[in-house]
Amino acid sequence: MSWKKSFFAVGLGVLGGYLLQKQLDAGGISPERALKSVKGRVGEKHTIDGSWVHMQPEIVEKYGLDYSAYRGGITVSTNDQVKHYNFLVDAGTGTVLEFTPDED
Repeated sequence: MSWKKSFFAVGLGVLGGYLLQKQLDAGGISPERALKSVKGRVGEKHTIDGSWVHMQPEIVEKYGLDYSAYRGGITVSTNDQVKHYNFLVDAGTGTVLEFTPDED
């Protein structure tokens, strides 16, 4: 292996390590991953017609504690009915904090 290839490989390793560390330091999950998690759980029992998630987390109080959470919604078909649900997902852990029917 030439020194140029070695230098390039070391550079890629350093860049990859830097990017990985940056992601780990940011902590938490992305809004896309939060939505995918909810859709995965709901999709096990229902047909999903649509979904959305806010891209910025917000501070919400649940059970006397403050959480940074993503707010979103999902529309499902159940027994020829369409139902809308709202959800909150902890932006740090991905835990679903709330999943409630929409009160339209």
